[in-house]
Amino acid sequence: MATRIRLQRHGKKNQPFYHIVIADGRAPRNGRFIEKIGTYNPLTHPATINLDFERALYWVEVGASPSDTTRSILKREGVMLMKHLKGGIAKGAISEADANRKFEAWKQERESKVNNMKRELADKGRTESKKRLEAESKLREVIAQKVAAKYQAEVQAEAAAAEEVTEEVAPEATETPEVEAAE
Repeated sequence: MATRIRLQRHGKKNQPFYHIVIADGRAPRNGRFIEKIGTYNPLTHPATINLDFERALYWVEVGASPSDTTRSILKREGVMLMKHLKGGIAKGAISEADANRKFEAWKQERESKVNNMKRELADKGRTESKKRLEAESKLREVIAQKVAAKYQAEVQAEAAAAEEVTEEVAPEATETPEVEAAE
């Protein structure tokens, strides 16, 4: 039986979530499987992968062929590297201690890369939010200035109208006493 390590799609429309399964090569994508060895969520950044490392390594060593996407997942998690190192141990090219040391060094390097990427994404998000906040505050200031100018223009127009009304009323008041004084 040709076994495959592949993804089994779950999740809603436009929100995929995958199970990493061992299945017969002839079984349909979401059909029967032999064993579930992990999950893969591509929507998070970086993608979230939960994998049973020992079972994945076992199935790769037994001869299960991974699909393209699953192969990249296994490489990312170090399963393929460990298989390579175990092959070197079997041939006598390296010792088991050297293989473990190389694998641990690779694992530390990978974790530091992932942490740096997460930190950079968080920093980038913070700087973008600061830029958006600054742009929004500048826009608010411009709008406030326009509103203040419009309000000031309205106040000046009302004051000018009030002066005209008082000027029209004031000459009549001055004329009446003069007329009375003349009589």
